[in-house]
Amino acid sequence: AKFPGVSQLSTTNLAAWLADTNRARPLLLDVRTEAEFRVSHLAGARRVDPDAPAAELRGLLGTTTTPVVVYCSVGWRSSAVAKRLLKSGQTNVANLEGSIFAWANEGRPLEADTGPATRVHPYNRTFGRLLQPALRADP
Repeated sequence: AKFPGVSQLSTTNLAAWLADTNRARPLLLDVRTEAEFRVSHLAGARRVDPDAPAAELRGLLGTTTTPVVVYCSVGWRSSAVAKRLLKSGQTNVANLEGSIFAWANEGRPLEADTGPATRVHPYNRTFGRLLQPALRADP
């Protein structure tokens, strides 16, 4: 409700998109903290500061039509970043609905800098309850 105009992309649709070799791969932006990102992230994602100005982020994106999917833990921070990008002129931006928590809860692949990952940073104790217990890393 706070982010009208921000497209929400389901985890199912993102997984299908990433598997489709005939479709341009989206730029995945992880807007969580460095500590969260180190535990796990989506394959190929780039971590960016959630408070970074849109102009700074636009430098990473190429053209204004580059497909971008933004995610965080549950979708609040990423929706805010997606909204800023859209207001700055980026035209092909979506928020990953349910973000990395939904992705992980569905058993989809995660990675860390050292290889495959099986856990997710819980953000905090309250939001961590949205993750299956076996997926919660120590914060």
